[in-house]
Amino acid sequence: MSWVVLDIEGTLSATDQVLVVLYDYARPRLGPWIEEHADDPVVVEAVRQIKELSGHDDVVGALHAWMAADQKVTPLKTLQGLIWQRGYERGDLVASFFPDVVPAIRAWHEAGTRLAIFSSGSVAGQVAFFKHTVDGDLTPLFEHHFDTVNAGPKREAASYKAIAAVLDSDDITFYSDVPAELDAAAEAGWKTVGVARDGEPYGDADFGPHRTVHSL
Repeated sequence: MSWVVLDIEGTLSATDQVLVVLYDYARPRLGPWIEEHADDPVVVEAVRQIKELSGHDDVVGALHAWMAADQKVTPLKTLQGLIWQRGYERGDLVASFFPDVVPAIRAWHEAGTRLAIFSSGSVAGQVAFFKHTVDGDLTPLFEHHFDTVNAGPKREAASYKAIAAVLDSDDITFYSDVPAELDAAAEAGWKTVGVARDGEPYGDADFGPHRTVHSL
């Protein structure tokens, strides 16, 4: 059975939706969330990791600095995902996609192609994102969600090998707007498609040997 694994930011949805809308929503809520959920084991572990990775105790300062640099740091993604999940549930946030995306993923699904997501955003954030969209609840279309916690870094071949083991398939195609991610997937034996969208950060990137499209 063939699989299509999709990146989100810059591939399915505009980067600005993440770097502007979602980041602006999460930024002022990080400190209060940590205080309100001080006994939550997930938050406790995230705080421990933040202190270890940053080398200091200014947890919120470290989170804001990582966000400003758009660094894909796991404990930051964990906390963002929890905040976004609540934001989607409350109706504060609604996900939107490039116009070609929803018709494409529905067509794949109807044709029997199995679908999964691999994004640096946490699984909780991914599920909330696809559950609360302008096109309704899209979560039934996806069988698996992978992030940097349950798979690994997106620019390392080992992460794609780990995902392939879960999917139990050697027929996997990965769509992403980031050439380095495609390189890692190809090294793991996956088929790859570069998504070069006009106006996106990697819209003019050199995708090298990877087949390149401008829409799905």
